[in-house]
Amino acid sequence: MAAMKLDILPVRVGSAAENMALDLLLLQRYVPSTQPRFRHYGWRSPAWTFGYGQKIAWVRAQLPAEERLEICRRPTGGGLVDHRDDWTYSLVIPRGHPLEELRATQSYRLIHEALAEALRTQHVAAVVKPPASLPDAEAPAGPEGVCFQRAEVSDVVHAVTGEKIAGAAQKRNKHGLLFQGSIARTVAGPQVDWEGLHDDFSAKLATALTVTPQLSPWPELHEDEVSALQDHYASPEWIEYR
Repeated sequence: MAAMKLDILPVRVGSAAENMALDLLLLQRYVPSTQPRFRHYGWRSPAWTFGYGQKIAWVRAQLPAEERLEICRRPTGGGLVDHRDDWTYSLVIPRGHPLEELRATQSYRLIHEALAEALRTQHVAAVVKPPASLPDAEAPAGPEGVCFQRAEVSDVVHAVTGEKIAGAAQKRNKHGLLFQGSIARTVAGPQVDWEGLHDDFSAKLATALTVTPQLSPWPELHEDEVSALQDHYASPEWIEYR
């Protein structure tokens, strides 16, 4: 039996709706579906995303009024994220992988431990925020307000200043786990080689998942399905769902 790989997909730049659609399709339509997959991506224009359960009226009240922005509701939970100067990634773990079977708090911490370790190779004093006195079962898996205003348990924080460096949100369904993460470039610092971080983080994730990293071409997704899901994520019915 062949060893499992971590497919590292090419970097893409897209609209907010396109990025959310592709992340979901990487969870639901990827072939081979048994393979974990990782991608870093960029934003075509200034964008914010917000958690599936957040209220659109509250979200709009937090946005800068003077700037034209793309906004999109994510398929995952979590808080409101400003993508104008972040480093965004997604990781999909297929159904049946040991990490996918962990509780949300455990998978959140394990992935962020890999990220903190990768950031330390870039000379960033990054650590995972400990659970303090909260039992693990009660520890929150991510903020529900504005993502980078406050660090929650198992977020990546700066060991010296305590500032939040990275947060994420998760979605589980019958296909597996979708993990959408964001790193604040300004908090991580100017010394970071972001291409180097991509490679370091991929390697640390592969170690955490006990798989081998490999560069992989973009999967052959059905263009009609991509277009339809992108239209769905851009629609007022989705964005203003709550």
